[in-house]
Amino acid sequence: MSVLLPNMADFDTIYELEEEDERVASEEQHLARYWPEPVAMRGAGHITVFGLSNKFDTEFPSVLTGKVAPEEFKTSISRVNACLKKNLPINVKWLLCGCLCCCCTVGCSLWPVICLNKRTRRSIQKLLEWENNRLYHKLGLHWKLSKRKCESNNMMEYVILIEFLPKYPIFRPD
Repeated sequence: MSVLLPNMADFDTIYELEEEDERVASEEQHLARYWPEPVAMRGAGHITVFGLSNKFDTEFPSVLTGKVAPEEFKTSISRVNACLKKNLPINVKWLLCGCLCCCCTVGCSLWPVICLNKRTRRSIQKLLEWENNRLYHKLGLHWKLSKRKCESNNMMEYVILIEFLPKYPIFRPD
């Protein structure tokens, strides 16, 4: 019994795309142009610490009608708001303390606030990943925390982006 091994010289060779592959790639680019824009959920709270608002609005966006149930959407946003409600008041207290001591510590008193804010962002990102794996990837949606420029000024803010995942044609042969 003999086994055919591939020629190692051909292993790193780059081949040009065949016409069928080029056609498939152009179809995917064509579909991407008509894919809906992501939904940006801006912060709706009255306190913002380093771009992170203290709550997000639970109002259901009309773009998501037929994609996700309004109850599931509200539950997910409520989980994010609960995480913010737990962590952001501590950040505000440290920010006030850091600002009072800023002149004496040459700005080093603001490091705890920066670290706490980073920890809050990571916990929200982990929560959103859990939500994605639990429900939203199955529905063709992807939630993530993203930094965006404010519409009214040059400040940066964190928003929840709800992206639509493309549906791949699983019946098309490789």
